Amino acid sequence: MTLHHLRGPAAGLLAGALGVCVGYLAGGLTGPAGAPVAAVAEALIDISPPAVKDFAIREFGSQDKLALQAGVLAVLAVCAALVGALARRRPAAGLAGTAAFAAAGVAAALTRPAATAAYLLPSLLGGLAAAGALWALTRAAGARVPAARPPADPAPADPAPADPAAPPRRRFLALSAASAGAAAAAYAGGRLLTERASVASARRSLRLPAPAVPAPALPPGSDLHIPGLAPFITPDATFYRVDTAIVLPQIPPSSWRLRIHGMVRRELALTFADLIRRPLIEDYITLTCVSNPVGGPYIGNALWLGASLRALLREAGILAGADQLFCTSFDGFTCGIPVQAAMDGRDALLAVAMNGSPLPVAHGFPVRTVVPGLYGYVSACKWITDIEVTTYRRNVAYWAQRGWSARAPVKTESRIDVPAPGRLRAGRTVIAGVAWAQHTGIDAVEVRVDRGPWQQARLAAVPGIDTWRQWAIDWDATQGTHVITARATDAAGYTQTAIDEPPAPDGATGYPAITVAVAA
Repeated sequence: MTLHHLRGPAAGLLAGALGVCVGYLAGGLTGPAGAPVAAVAEALIDISPPAVKDFAIREFGSQDKLALQAGVLAVLAVCAALVGALARRRPAAGLAGTAAFAAAGVAAALTRPAATAAYLLPSLLGGLAAAGALWALTRAAGARVPAARPPADPAPADPAPADPAAPPRRRFLALSAASAGAAAAAYAGGRLLTERASVASARRSLRLPAPAVPAPALPPGSDLHIPGLAPFITPDATFYRVDTAIVLPQIPPSSWRLRIHGMVRRELALTFADLIRRPLIEDYITLTCVSNPVGGPYIGNALWLGASLRALLREAGILAGADQLFCTSFDGFTCGIPVQAAMDGRDALLAVAMNGSPLPVAHGFPVRTVVPGLYGYVSACKWITDIEVTTYRRNVAYWAQRGWSARAPVKTESRIDVPAPGRLRAGRTVIAGVAWAQHTGIDAVEVRVDRGPWQQARLAAVPGIDTWRQWAIDWDATQGTHVITARATDAAGYTQTAIDEPPAPDGATGYPAITVAVAA
Protein backbone atom coordinates (compact mmCIF):
# COMPACT_ATOMS: atom_id res chain seq x y z
CA MET A 1 0.00 0.00 0.00
CA THR A 2 1.44 3.37 -1.04
CA LEU A 3 1.25 6.68 0.74
CA HIS A 4 -1.31 7.70 -1.86
CA HIS A 5 -3.62 4.90 -0.70
CA LEU A 6 -3.21 5.95 2.96
CA ARG A 7 -4.47 9.47 2.35
CA GLY A 8 -8.10 8.43 2.80
CA PRO A 9 -7.66 6.82 6.25
CA ALA A 10 -5.37 9.69 7.26
CA ALA A 11 -8.03 12.20 6.19
CA GLY A 12 -10.61 10.34 8.27
CA LEU A 13 -8.37 10.26 11.35
CA LEU A 14 -7.55 13.95 11.10
CA ALA A 15 -11.19 14.90 10.55
CA GLY A 16 -12.25 12.72 13.49
CA ALA A 17 -9.60 14.24 15.74
CA LEU A 18 -10.70 17.75 14.79
CA GLY A 19 -14.35 16.87 15.44
CA VAL A 20 -13.59 15.41 18.88
CA CYS A 21 -11.46 18.38 19.89
CA VAL A 22 -13.98 20.95 18.67
CA GLY A 23 -16.65 19.06 20.60
CA TYR A 24 -14.42 19.16 23.68
CA LEU A 25 -13.94 22.92 23.23
CA ALA A 26 -17.69 23.45 22.91
CA GLY A 27 -18.22 21.30 25.98
CA GLY A 28 -16.02 23.71 27.90
CA LEU A 29 -18.65 26.37 27.17
CA THR A 30 -21.84 24.34 27.53
CA GLY A 31 -20.80 21.78 30.14
CA PRO A 32 -18.15 19.05 29.74
CA ALA A 33 -20.65 16.23 30.28
CA GLY A 34 -22.07 17.05 26.83
CA ALA A 35 -18.72 16.68 25.04
CA PRO A 36 -18.96 13.75 22.59
CA VAL A 37 -16.46 11.31 24.14
CA ALA A 38 -17.64 11.96 27.71
CA ALA A 39 -21.31 11.69 26.73
CA VAL A 40 -20.80 8.40 24.87
CA ALA A 41 -18.73 6.96 27.72
CA GLU A 42 -21.39 7.94 30.29
CA ALA A 43 -24.11 6.37 28.13
CA LEU A 44 -22.08 3.17 27.83
CA ILE A 45 -21.78 3.00 31.63
CA ASP A 46 -25.54 3.29 31.92
CA ILE A 47 -26.31 0.50 29.47
CA SER A 48 -23.52 -1.86 30.53
CA PRO A 49 -24.65 -4.93 32.49
CA PRO A 50 -23.27 -5.36 36.05
CA ALA A 51 -20.88 -8.09 34.88
CA VAL A 52 -19.14 -5.60 32.57
CA LYS A 53 -18.91 -3.04 35.37
CA ASP A 54 -17.38 -5.66 37.68
CA PHE A 55 -14.87 -6.63 34.99
CA ALA A 56 -13.84 -2.99 34.49
CA ILE A 57 -13.35 -2.40 38.22
CA ARG A 58 -11.51 -5.70 38.66
CA GLU A 59 -9.15 -5.14 35.72
CA PHE A 60 -8.63 -1.38 35.78
CA GLY A 61 -9.50 -0.32 39.35
CA SER A 62 -9.78 3.43 39.76
CA GLN A 63 -8.56 3.86 36.15
CA ASP A 64 -11.71 2.21 34.77
CA LYS A 65 -13.14 5.47 33.43
CA LEU A 66 -9.88 6.42 31.77
CA ALA A 67 -9.79 2.97 30.17
CA LEU A 68 -13.36 3.39 28.95
CA GLN A 69 -12.63 6.76 27.33
CA ALA A 70 -9.49 5.34 25.74
CA GLY A 71 -11.61 2.51 24.34
CA VAL A 72 -14.16 4.96 22.94
CA LEU A 73 -11.37 6.94 21.27
CA ALA A 74 -9.79 3.78 19.85
CA VAL A 75 -13.07 2.64 18.31
CA LEU A 76 -13.67 6.15 16.97
CA ALA A 77 -10.20 6.21 15.40
CA VAL A 78 -10.77 2.92 13.59
CA CYS A 79 -14.17 4.03 12.34
CA ALA A 80 -12.84 7.44 11.31
CA ALA A 81 -10.11 5.79 9.22
CA LEU A 82 -12.71 3.59 7.52
CA VAL A 83 -14.97 6.58 6.85
CA GLY A 84 -12.00 8.43 5.36
CA ALA A 85 -11.21 5.54 3.05
CA LEU A 86 -14.88 5.37 2.02
CA ALA A 87 -15.03 9.12 1.43
CA ARG A 88 -12.34 8.93 -1.25
CA ARG A 89 -14.58 6.66 -3.33
CA ARG A 90 -17.94 8.12 -2.34
CA PRO A 91 -17.71 11.55 -0.73
CA ALA A 92 -21.43 11.58 0.12
CA ALA A 93 -21.15 8.27 1.96
CA GLY A 94 -18.18 9.58 3.95
CA LEU A 95 -20.14 12.63 5.01
CA ALA A 96 -23.08 10.41 5.94
CA GLY A 97 -20.75 8.39 8.20
CA THR A 98 -19.58 11.59 9.87
CA ALA A 99 -23.19 12.65 10.40
CA ALA A 100 -23.96 9.28 11.97
CA PHE A 101 -21.20 9.76 14.55
CA ALA A 102 -22.42 13.27 15.34
CA ALA A 103 -25.93 11.88 15.81
CA ALA A 104 -24.60 9.24 18.20
CA GLY A 105 -22.93 11.97 20.24
CA VAL A 106 -26.15 14.00 20.33
CA ALA A 107 -28.20 10.98 21.36
CA ALA A 108 -25.72 10.11 24.12
CA ALA A 109 -25.68 13.69 25.41
CA LEU A 110 -29.48 13.75 25.61
CA THR A 111 -29.45 10.70 27.89
CA ARG A 112 -27.67 12.69 30.60
CA PRO A 113 -30.07 13.49 33.46
CA ALA A 114 -28.98 17.13 33.58
CA ALA A 115 -29.07 17.57 29.79
CA THR A 116 -30.31 20.83 28.30
CA ALA A 117 -30.51 22.04 24.71
CA ALA A 118 -26.93 23.28 25.09
CA TYR A 119 -25.77 19.65 25.39
CA LEU A 120 -26.55 19.23 21.67
CA LEU A 121 -23.98 21.81 20.58
CA PRO A 122 -20.68 19.97 21.24
CA SER A 123 -21.57 17.00 19.04
CA LEU A 124 -23.23 19.17 16.39
CA LEU A 125 -20.29 21.58 16.15
CA GLY A 126 -17.81 18.73 16.29
CA GLY A 127 -19.68 16.94 13.51
CA LEU A 128 -19.68 20.05 11.31
CA ALA A 129 -15.94 20.56 11.88
CA ALA A 130 -15.24 16.91 11.07
CA ALA A 131 -17.40 16.99 7.93
CA GLY A 132 -15.71 20.15 6.64
CA ALA A 133 -12.25 18.76 7.30
CA LEU A 134 -13.09 15.42 5.69
CA TRP A 135 -14.47 17.11 2.56
CA ALA A 136 -11.43 19.34 2.17
CA LEU A 137 -8.88 16.61 2.92
CA THR A 138 -10.41 14.00 0.61
CA ARG A 139 -10.61 16.55 -2.22
CA ALA A 140 -6.96 17.35 -1.69
CA ALA A 141 -6.14 13.65 -1.53
CA GLY A 142 -7.72 13.11 -4.94
CA ALA A 143 -9.44 10.04 -6.30
CA ARG A 144 -7.90 6.62 -5.87
CA VAL A 145 -5.39 5.85 -8.63
CA PRO A 146 -6.00 2.42 -10.22
CA ALA A 147 -3.07 0.07 -10.45
CA ALA A 148 -1.02 0.75 -13.60
CA ARG A 149 -1.00 -1.90 -16.34
CA PRO A 150 2.18 -2.49 -18.35
CA PRO A 151 1.87 -1.39 -21.99
CA ALA A 152 1.46 -4.14 -24.58
CA ASP A 153 4.36 -2.84 -26.67
CA PRO A 154 7.22 -1.17 -24.89
CA ALA A 155 7.79 2.30 -26.26
CA PRO A 156 11.02 4.20 -26.31
CA ALA A 157 11.66 5.90 -23.03
CA ASP A 158 10.86 9.59 -22.93
CA PRO A 159 12.43 12.06 -20.59
CA ALA A 160 10.87 11.77 -17.10
CA PRO A 161 7.93 14.22 -16.84
CA ALA A 162 7.31 16.34 -13.77
CA ASP A 163 5.45 14.49 -11.02
CA PRO A 164 1.74 15.43 -11.49
CA ALA A 165 0.97 14.29 -7.94
CA ALA A 166 3.33 16.79 -6.36
CA PRO A 167 0.93 19.77 -6.14
CA PRO A 168 -1.99 17.67 -4.76
CA ARG A 169 0.38 16.03 -2.28
CA ARG A 170 1.53 19.42 -1.07
CA ARG A 171 -2.07 20.60 -0.72
CA PHE A 172 -2.95 17.46 1.24
CA LEU A 173 0.03 17.85 3.56
CA ALA A 174 -0.75 21.54 4.11
CA LEU A 175 -4.40 20.80 4.92
CA SER A 176 -3.37 17.91 7.18
CA ALA A 177 -1.04 20.18 9.13
CA ALA A 178 -3.78 22.81 9.39
CA SER A 179 -6.30 20.24 10.63
CA ALA A 180 -3.87 18.85 13.21
CA GLY A 181 -3.04 22.38 14.39
CA ALA A 182 -6.72 23.30 14.66
CA ALA A 183 -7.40 20.13 16.65
CA ALA A 184 -4.55 20.90 19.04
CA ALA A 185 -5.75 24.49 19.48
CA ALA A 186 -9.33 23.35 20.13
CA TYR A 187 -8.14 20.79 22.68
CA ALA A 188 -6.01 23.41 24.45
CA GLY A 189 -8.98 25.79 24.52
CA GLY A 190 -11.19 23.07 25.94
CA ARG A 191 -8.66 22.34 28.68
CA LEU A 192 -8.45 26.03 29.54
CA LEU A 193 -12.23 26.41 29.75
CA THR A 194 -12.53 23.24 31.83
CA GLU A 195 -9.89 24.47 34.27
CA ARG A 196 -11.65 27.83 34.58
CA ALA A 197 -14.85 25.99 35.50
CA SER A 198 -13.01 23.99 38.14
CA VAL A 199 -14.00 24.46 41.77
CA ALA A 200 -10.45 23.80 42.98
CA SER A 201 -10.00 27.42 43.99
CA ALA A 202 -13.36 27.51 45.80
CA ARG A 203 -12.44 24.32 47.62
CA ARG A 204 -9.04 25.69 48.69
CA SER A 205 -10.57 28.91 50.04
CA LEU A 206 -13.46 27.24 51.86
CA ARG A 207 -13.35 27.55 55.65
CA LEU A 208 -15.52 25.18 57.63
CA PRO A 209 -16.62 25.65 61.25
CA ALA A 210 -15.26 23.46 64.02
CA PRO A 211 -17.36 20.40 64.84
CA ALA A 212 -20.00 20.74 67.52
CA VAL A 213 -19.43 17.03 68.22
CA PRO A 214 -15.72 16.22 67.70
CA ALA A 215 -14.60 12.72 66.83
CA PRO A 216 -13.48 10.60 69.77
CA ALA A 217 -9.75 10.68 70.37
CA LEU A 218 -7.93 7.85 68.69
CA PRO A 219 -6.97 5.37 71.41
CA PRO A 220 -3.33 4.34 71.72
CA GLY A 221 -2.61 1.37 69.50
CA SER A 222 -5.26 2.11 66.87
CA ASP A 223 -2.53 1.90 64.22
CA LEU A 224 -0.02 -0.95 64.53
CA HIS A 225 2.41 0.80 62.13
CA ILE A 226 3.43 -2.43 60.41
CA PRO A 227 5.09 -1.86 57.01
CA GLY A 228 2.72 -2.91 54.25
CA LEU A 229 -0.36 -2.80 56.49
CA ALA A 230 -3.06 -0.30 55.46
CA PRO A 231 -2.89 2.69 57.86
CA PHE A 232 -5.86 3.21 60.15
CA ILE A 233 -6.71 6.47 58.32
CA THR A 234 -6.69 6.20 54.53
CA PRO A 235 -5.17 9.29 52.85
CA ASP A 236 -7.45 11.12 50.41
CA ALA A 237 -5.11 10.35 47.51
CA THR A 238 -5.37 6.57 48.00
CA PHE A 239 -8.98 6.34 49.13
CA TYR A 240 -10.80 4.15 46.60
CA ARG A 241 -13.07 5.77 44.05
CA VAL A 242 -15.86 3.83 42.37
CA ASP A 243 -18.68 5.83 40.76
CA THR A 244 -20.31 6.41 37.38
CA ALA A 245 -19.01 9.94 36.70
CA ILE A 246 -16.80 10.31 33.63
CA VAL A 247 -16.76 14.08 34.17
CA LEU A 248 -16.49 15.14 37.82
CA PRO A 249 -19.25 17.62 38.69
CA GLN A 250 -17.88 21.08 39.47
CA ILE A 251 -20.33 22.58 41.96
CA PRO A 252 -19.39 25.84 43.71
CA PRO A 253 -20.61 25.83 47.32
CA SER A 254 -22.39 29.12 46.62
CA SER A 255 -24.65 27.45 44.04
CA TRP A 256 -25.23 24.12 45.83
CA ARG A 257 -28.81 23.39 46.88
CA LEU A 258 -30.43 20.42 48.59
CA ARG A 259 -34.13 19.64 48.49
CA ILE A 260 -35.73 17.19 50.97
CA HIS A 261 -39.26 16.29 49.93
CA GLY A 262 -41.70 13.46 49.30
CA MET A 263 -43.32 11.67 52.23
CA VAL A 264 -42.60 14.45 54.71
CA ARG A 265 -44.74 16.90 56.65
CA ARG A 266 -42.55 19.84 55.67
CA GLU A 267 -40.39 20.18 52.60
CA LEU A 268 -36.90 21.55 53.24
CA ALA A 269 -34.54 23.46 50.95
CA LEU A 270 -30.99 24.16 52.07
CA THR A 271 -28.04 26.12 50.76
CA PHE A 272 -24.46 25.22 51.61
CA ALA A 273 -24.38 28.12 54.07
CA ASP A 274 -27.53 26.76 55.72
CA LEU A 275 -25.95 23.33 56.04
CA ILE A 276 -22.68 24.38 57.67
CA ARG A 277 -24.53 26.64 60.12
CA ARG A 278 -26.01 23.50 61.60
CA PRO A 279 -24.14 21.62 64.36
CA LEU A 280 -21.50 19.55 62.59
CA ILE A 281 -20.51 16.04 63.67
CA GLU A 282 -17.08 14.50 63.22
CA ASP A 283 -16.54 10.74 63.16
CA TYR A 284 -14.28 7.99 61.84
CA ILE A 285 -16.23 5.85 59.36
CA THR A 286 -15.09 3.08 57.01
CA LEU A 287 -16.68 2.85 53.56
CA THR A 288 -16.73 -0.29 51.40
CA CYS A 289 -17.67 -0.83 47.76
CA VAL A 290 -19.99 -3.75 47.02
CA SER A 291 -17.71 -4.63 44.09
CA ASN A 292 -14.86 -5.36 46.47
CA PRO A 293 -13.73 -8.97 45.99
CA VAL A 294 -12.71 -11.02 49.01
CA GLY A 295 -9.51 -9.44 50.29
CA GLY A 296 -9.86 -6.58 47.78
CA PRO A 297 -8.75 -2.91 47.84
CA TYR A 298 -12.08 -1.06 47.54
CA ILE A 299 -12.38 -0.05 51.17
CA GLY A 300 -11.06 2.93 53.12
CA ASN A 301 -11.35 4.62 56.49
CA ALA A 302 -11.53 8.40 56.93
CA LEU A 303 -12.41 11.14 59.37
CA TRP A 304 -15.65 12.70 58.13
CA LEU A 305 -17.30 15.99 59.11
CA GLY A 306 -20.92 16.73 58.33
CA ALA A 307 -24.41 17.62 59.44
CA SER A 308 -26.69 15.01 60.94
CA LEU A 309 -28.99 13.52 58.32
CA ARG A 310 -31.23 12.23 61.09
CA ALA A 311 -31.73 15.73 62.51
CA LEU A 312 -32.74 17.12 59.12
CA LEU A 313 -35.21 14.30 58.53
CA ARG A 314 -36.76 14.89 61.93
CA GLU A 315 -37.29 18.53 60.99
CA ALA A 316 -38.93 17.46 57.75
CA GLY A 317 -41.08 14.88 59.58
CA ILE A 318 -41.10 11.47 57.90
CA LEU A 319 -44.59 10.13 57.22
CA ALA A 320 -45.67 6.61 58.11
CA GLY A 321 -44.87 4.00 55.46
CA ALA A 322 -41.72 5.65 54.10
CA ASP A 323 -38.78 3.25 54.03
CA GLN A 324 -36.30 4.76 51.52
CA LEU A 325 -34.34 7.96 51.10
CA PHE A 326 -34.06 8.21 47.32
CA CYS A 327 -30.91 10.34 46.90
CA THR A 328 -29.98 11.99 43.61
CA SER A 329 -26.57 13.28 42.63
CA PHE A 330 -25.92 16.37 40.52
CA ASP A 331 -25.01 14.05 37.62
CA GLY A 332 -28.24 12.05 37.93
CA PHE A 333 -26.92 9.00 39.81
CA THR A 334 -29.36 7.70 42.43
CA CYS A 335 -29.02 5.57 45.54
CA GLY A 336 -31.56 4.39 48.09
CA ILE A 337 -30.68 4.68 51.79
CA PRO A 338 -32.97 2.72 54.15
CA VAL A 339 -34.85 5.18 56.37
CA GLN A 340 -34.12 2.96 59.35
CA ALA A 341 -30.36 3.24 58.83
CA ALA A 342 -30.57 7.03 58.72
CA MET A 343 -32.73 7.24 61.87
CA ASP A 344 -31.42 4.52 64.22
CA GLY A 345 -28.74 6.61 65.93
CA ARG A 346 -25.65 5.90 63.80
CA ASP A 347 -23.75 8.92 62.46
CA ALA A 348 -25.48 9.22 59.09
CA LEU A 349 -23.97 12.42 57.69
CA LEU A 350 -24.32 14.98 54.97
CA ALA A 351 -20.53 15.19 54.86
CA VAL A 352 -18.64 18.33 53.87
CA ALA A 353 -15.08 17.36 54.87
CA MET A 354 -12.76 14.36 54.76
CA ASN A 355 -9.63 13.94 56.85
CA GLY A 356 -9.69 17.53 58.04
CA SER A 357 -10.19 19.26 54.67
CA PRO A 358 -13.18 20.03 52.42
CA LEU A 359 -14.19 16.98 50.41
CA PRO A 360 -12.03 16.29 47.35
CA VAL A 361 -14.03 16.82 44.16
CA ALA A 362 -13.63 13.12 43.30
CA HIS A 363 -15.21 12.25 46.63
CA GLY A 364 -18.27 14.46 46.38
CA PHE A 365 -17.41 18.13 46.93
CA PRO A 366 -19.21 20.07 48.24
CA VAL A 367 -21.61 17.60 49.94
CA ARG A 368 -22.13 13.84 49.97
CA THR A 369 -23.83 11.27 52.17
CA VAL A 370 -21.90 8.93 54.47
CA VAL A 371 -23.89 6.24 56.28
CA PRO A 372 -22.00 3.57 58.26
CA GLY A 373 -22.80 -0.10 57.77
CA LEU A 374 -24.05 -0.03 54.17
CA TYR A 375 -22.18 -0.61 50.93
CA GLY A 376 -21.27 2.59 49.09
CA TYR A 377 -23.71 2.23 46.20
CA VAL A 378 -26.54 2.53 48.76
CA SER A 379 -25.04 4.86 51.35
CA ALA A 380 -22.56 7.17 49.62
CA CYS A 381 -24.27 9.60 47.25
CA LYS A 382 -21.61 12.04 46.04
CA TRP A 383 -22.52 15.55 44.85
CA ILE A 384 -25.98 15.09 46.39
CA THR A 385 -28.68 17.62 45.46
CA ASP A 386 -31.98 15.88 46.22
CA ILE A 387 -33.47 13.54 48.84
CA GLU A 388 -36.95 12.18 48.23
CA VAL A 389 -38.46 10.36 51.20
CA THR A 390 -40.33 7.51 49.57
CA THR A 391 -40.64 3.71 49.38
CA TYR A 392 -38.62 0.98 47.71
CA ARG A 393 -41.70 -0.05 45.75
CA ARG A 394 -42.18 3.41 44.29
CA ASN A 395 -38.57 4.35 43.45
CA VAL A 396 -35.79 2.02 42.31
CA ALA A 397 -32.23 3.37 42.52
CA TYR A 398 -29.55 3.15 39.82
CA TRP A 399 -27.84 -0.11 40.79
CA ALA A 400 -31.00 -1.76 42.10
CA GLN A 401 -32.40 -1.33 38.57
CA ARG A 402 -29.44 -3.41 37.42
CA GLY A 403 -30.05 -6.32 39.76
CA TRP A 404 -28.15 -5.37 42.89
CA SER A 405 -29.67 -5.63 46.36
CA ALA A 406 -31.74 -2.60 47.36
CA ARG A 407 -30.60 -2.32 51.01
CA ALA A 408 -27.04 -3.76 51.04
CA PRO A 409 -25.79 -4.05 54.63
CA VAL A 410 -22.02 -4.54 54.78
CA LYS A 411 -20.87 -8.11 55.43
CA THR A 412 -18.31 -9.10 58.05
CA GLU A 413 -15.02 -9.54 56.19
CA SER A 414 -11.24 -9.44 56.58
CA ARG A 415 -8.14 -8.95 54.45
CA ILE A 416 -4.49 -10.02 54.63
CA ASP A 417 -2.10 -7.17 53.82
CA VAL A 418 1.25 -8.66 54.88
CA PRO A 419 3.18 -10.63 53.95
CA ALA A 420 2.58 -9.97 50.29
CA PRO A 421 2.02 -13.10 48.18
CA GLY A 422 5.30 -14.41 46.84
CA ARG A 423 8.68 -15.34 48.32
CA LEU A 424 9.59 -15.01 51.99
CA ARG A 425 12.58 -15.79 54.21
CA ALA A 426 12.25 -18.48 56.87
CA GLY A 427 12.02 -17.29 60.48
CA ARG A 428 9.81 -15.05 62.61
CA THR A 429 7.55 -12.84 60.52
CA VAL A 430 4.29 -11.02 61.02
CA ILE A 431 0.96 -11.69 59.34
CA ALA A 432 -1.30 -8.62 59.46
CA GLY A 433 -4.37 -7.10 57.87
CA VAL A 434 -7.67 -5.39 58.52
CA ALA A 435 -11.17 -6.61 59.33
CA TRP A 436 -14.50 -4.80 59.21
CA ALA A 437 -18.15 -5.06 60.21
CA GLN A 438 -19.29 -1.45 60.16
CA HIS A 439 -21.83 -0.50 62.79
CA THR A 440 -21.41 -3.89 64.45
CA GLY A 441 -17.69 -3.97 65.23
CA ILE A 442 -14.97 -6.63 65.09
CA ASP A 443 -14.36 -8.80 68.18
CA ALA A 444 -11.85 -11.34 66.87
CA VAL A 445 -9.66 -12.32 63.94
CA GLU A 446 -8.17 -15.79 63.50
CA VAL A 447 -5.39 -16.93 61.20
CA ARG A 448 -4.59 -20.39 59.89
CA VAL A 449 -1.48 -21.62 58.06
CA ASP A 450 -2.18 -24.45 55.65
CA ARG A 451 -4.70 -26.79 57.31
CA GLY A 452 -3.43 -26.11 60.83
CA PRO A 453 -5.48 -24.85 63.77
CA TRP A 454 -6.97 -21.37 63.87
CA GLN A 455 -4.87 -18.97 65.95
CA GLN A 456 -6.14 -15.76 67.58
CA ALA A 457 -4.57 -12.58 66.22
CA ARG A 458 -4.02 -9.53 68.37
CA LEU A 459 -6.36 -6.62 67.60
CA ALA A 460 -5.60 -2.92 67.36
CA ALA A 461 -7.70 -0.48 69.36
CA VAL A 462 -10.57 1.34 67.64
CA PRO A 463 -12.49 4.53 68.46
CA GLY A 464 -15.88 2.95 67.69
CA ILE A 465 -17.78 0.24 65.83
CA ASP A 466 -17.99 2.06 62.48
CA THR A 467 -14.35 1.60 61.44
CA TRP A 468 -12.18 -1.25 60.29
CA ARG A 469 -9.77 -2.82 62.75
CA GLN A 470 -6.15 -3.75 62.24
CA TRP A 471 -4.92 -7.16 63.40
CA ALA A 472 -1.61 -9.01 63.50
CA ILE A 473 -0.07 -12.31 64.54
CA ASP A 474 3.53 -13.55 64.66
CA TRP A 475 4.46 -16.63 62.64
CA ASP A 476 7.57 -18.79 62.58
CA ALA A 477 7.79 -19.34 58.84
CA THR A 478 9.24 -22.69 57.79
CA GLN A 479 10.69 -23.63 54.41
CA GLY A 480 8.15 -24.59 51.77
CA THR A 481 4.97 -23.29 50.17
CA HIS A 482 2.21 -22.24 52.57
CA VAL A 483 -1.35 -20.96 52.30
CA ILE A 484 -2.34 -18.34 54.89
CA THR A 485 -6.05 -17.84 55.58
CA ALA A 486 -7.91 -15.41 57.85
CA ARG A 487 -11.43 -14.98 59.19
CA ALA A 488 -13.15 -12.37 61.35
CA THR A 489 -15.87 -12.56 63.98
CA ASP A 490 -18.02 -9.50 64.66
CA ALA A 491 -19.43 -8.17 67.92
CA ALA A 492 -22.74 -9.90 67.25
CA GLY A 493 -20.95 -13.27 67.29
CA TYR A 494 -21.09 -13.91 63.55
CA THR A 495 -17.96 -15.41 61.93
CA GLN A 496 -17.47 -14.68 58.26
CA THR A 497 -18.40 -17.57 56.06
CA ALA A 498 -15.98 -19.73 54.08
CA ILE A 499 -18.49 -19.96 51.20
CA ASP A 500 -17.10 -18.18 48.16
CA GLU A 501 -19.63 -15.86 46.54
CA PRO A 502 -19.04 -13.10 43.95
CA PRO A 503 -19.80 -9.43 44.69
CA ALA A 504 -23.20 -9.46 42.92
CA PRO A 505 -25.84 -8.96 44.11
CA ASP A 506 -25.03 -7.98 47.70
CA GLY A 507 -21.30 -8.35 48.40
CA ALA A 508 -18.60 -11.02 48.12
CA THR A 509 -18.02 -13.67 50.79
CA GLY A 510 -15.27 -16.18 51.56
CA TYR A 511 -11.99 -16.40 53.45
CA PRO A 512 -9.10 -14.22 52.24
CA ALA A 513 -6.04 -16.34 51.50
CA ILE A 514 -2.52 -15.80 50.20
CA THR A 515 0.19 -18.22 49.10
CA VAL A 516 3.82 -17.67 50.11
CA ALA A 517 6.97 -19.58 49.20
CA VAL A 518 9.38 -19.63 52.16
CA ALA A 519 13.06 -20.00 51.37
CA ALA A 520 15.68 -21.17 53.86
